[in-house]
Amino acid sequence: MIDFFLHLDTYLNVIIQNYGIWTYSILFLVIFAETGLVITPFLPGDSLLFAAGAFAAIGSLKIFWIFILLGAAAILGDTINYWLGHFVGPKIWFLNKKYLEQTQTFYERHGGKTIIIARFIPIIRTFAPFVAGIGKMTYQKFLIYNVVGGISWVAAFVFGGYFFGNIPLVKQNFTFVIFAIIFISLLPALLHLFRRGNAKDRLN
Repeated sequence: MIDFFLHLDTYLNVIIQNYGIWTYSILFLVIFAETGLVITPFLPGDSLLFAAGAFAAIGSLKIFWIFILLGAAAILGDTINYWLGHFVGPKIWFLNKKYLEQTQTFYERHGGKTIIIARFIPIIRTFAPFVAGIGKMTYQKFLIYNVVGGISWVAAFVFGGYFFGNIPLVKQNFTFVIFAIIFISLLPALLHLFRRGNAKDRLN
């Protein structure tokens, strides 16, 4: 799994060569699972969207279908996740309570817009719709944030990859770019935890 993350461009190229048009289905399932199943927050999201955009720029994939299908996967994934939280969330005992608590804190601080903000933060992205479902946020309200967040997230990384993924410096250092994407994505959550830790220290 680590090797897959580090050499995402290589593996995606192999998938495209071996599966052709079925690559769209594979990408759809990965993005759907990463956003829709609370047990798979480890799947690549940001980096996979960026890589898909980069391959679309060289003609290996169609940018229109990448954007439409992965946007739909992101929205559908969050929808399923919301209803899982709504109906069975409190009964799922094996979930990582730490992730849930961190997401709940993030949610309480930022309100409904958390659904949009969380799209750009790994792990929290997977748990935010689940927590929204547990918290009984109305689906009508959730759906608006879900659509806006899903489209914004997919557009940012897919078109980022499409326009910048094949710049020689980026292409030759794709592994470092993936690390940078992951680090930048995690930065808001890390800063939040750092501030929270400092606040606790001051209270003590």
